[in-house]
Amino acid sequence: MQEQTENIDTDELHKFALLADEWWNPAGSLKTLHVINPVRLNYIDEAASIQNKTVLDIGCGGGLLSEAMADKGGIVTGLDANESAIEVAREHASQSSVRIDYVHATAEQYAEEDNKKYDVITCMELLEHVPDPASLLTACAKMLKPGGDLFVATLNRNARSYAASILAAEYILGLLPKGTHDYAKFIKPSELSRWLRKMDFTIVDISGMHYLPVVNHCFLNNDPSVNYLLHARSSS
Repeated sequence: MQEQTENIDTDELHKFALLADEWWNPAGSLKTLHVINPVRLNYIDEAASIQNKTVLDIGCGGGLLSEAMADKGGIVTGLDANESAIEVAREHASQSSVRIDYVHATAEQYAEEDNKKYDVITCMELLEHVPDPASLLTACAKMLKPGGDLFVATLNRNARSYAASILAAEYILGLLPKGTHDYAKFIKPSELSRWLRKMDFTIVDISGMHYLPVVNHCFLNNDPSVNYLLHARSSS
């Protein structure tokens, strides 16, 4: 692989490799993902109707969203730079008899090596973990069909998001392992929107995604001050 395609933070890679056995444990270190996953799935499916569409799930991890989208009828490819996560995803899909093509690669590597174009691309909770988010988005644009749908979930950058996603989630409530997030890598919706518009995307929607730990509930609204989902559509 060419060096410039390796948009990887090795510390992040190691950190998530240690969590490989936790992906499918609804009471484990990644339990919040099990709560927010149905909300993410509904947001994507309501906007793009993924049945019989080709879907690329970038940063698929252990396959929670990939399997959910396959169950909805999507023709899913899961992509992750973490080999341990891909192994977990493949094993779980095999046990669940779900057909998903899992690939161990970065988005940039895959975009260079594969000429496939996708109807839908998802990139959930990944942009804030890579050194160059714009490079990842450029790879997404390259792999999306004209008129295709891109869905991104990430964290806003402000005092409230720092307090909620790091101080509360990691240190006070223990919802996530300490060190999961780096505040400096959080991305404001205005920044993300600007990058995407330069890549000839139209911003369709930005919704806030909120998790209530006491009642273990997730919901969407129009407040993107902490976690948010963004839906963009390719114009070319």
